[in-house]
Amino acid sequence: MTDLEQFPAVLRAREAWGGDIPDWVLGLARACAQSSQNKVAKKLGYSASLVSNVIGNRYTGDMQRVEDMYRGAFERAEVACPELGDLPLNECHMWQKHAERFQGTNGRKVRMYRACRRCKRFKKSEPKPEGQSDD
Repeated sequence: MTDLEQFPAVLRAREAWGGDIPDWVLGLARACAQSSQNKVAKKLGYSASLVSNVIGNRYTGDMQRVEDMYRGAFERAEVACPELGDLPLNECHMWQKHAERFQGTNGRKVRMYRACRRCKRFKKSEPKPEGQSDD
């Protein structure tokens, strides 16, 4: 067992998930142990409370998206983008989020809007219930 295994985030993740803990959730908890939950959340583009809920196995949102954001930001997992070439999974999701509505503010956003909407990976976010945050 490494020193990181004794940190509260890692212990909480192991307790909440039990033997079924996904490798990326354990990696997320270890990343929090190495820096802070707030820094990890910021790198993922999420709130610290969302990260806490994932670690505590209480998050009910799009877990695949959170996994992709983690793998892109911390494991450098990439996807082949038809417009930009290889890019990290978390950046792919960022562009997909931008492509949910047209923003003609610059040429790159227009090109990415069109490319994302044609891409098989594009998945529009589900509408949030009243009062729920955008995390």
